[in-house]
Amino acid sequence: MTTPQLPIEVNAGTGVWTTDGLPMIYVPRHFFVNNHVETEAVVGRAAYAPALYKAGHRSAYFWCQQEAATHGLEGMAVYEHYLKRLSQRGWGLFSFIEADAATGHARIRLDSSVFVLAQGIAGVPIDRSKVCYLFAGWFSGAMDWVLETAGSAVRTTSAEDQCAAECASKDEPHHAGHCIFTVRPL
Repeated sequence: MTTPQLPIEVNAGTGVWTTDGLPMIYVPRHFFVNNHVETEAVVGRAAYAPALYKAGHRSAYFWCQQEAATHGLEGMAVYEHYLKRLSQRGWGLFSFIEADAATGHARIRLDSSVFVLAQGIAGVPIDRSKVCYLFAGWFSGAMDWVLETAGSAVRTTSAEDQCAAECASKDEPHHAGHCIFTVRPL
């Protein structure tokens, strides 16, 4: 087993966890996924997905802004750092298939998604649709930060084109395939 390479600090007086100066919350995967699934069930995916997209976009943009200042990074190096940090935090393993900051295009591969791995565990129902849609706003938010800091007026959108949950079989519900997200200009 490998240890994540994250600088985690815990304030003894407040109990607040931080990584790179940003406050963090540490919760079990099943807790987060069960809350996500139940919220979707109550609100409906048609209303919930756009709200998550907007919140995720805003959060990714803010994260990129903060991390660029903290680490002295710029451009696509910030986006690459973002994918690395997401991978280190248990969301899944994220990597670029391709990325072009000049045009605002990217394809991102996600292996071992938290939402796919949680299928059928601790009360999480099995769902063979695109269950990883929560990440879509994150990827356009990061790309929009890259574009804006480069002086570009281009803004992007992102969508999950393929989900590992769609490919999973009854016998292998947690380890089938991978997800693909595409970022494109609006």
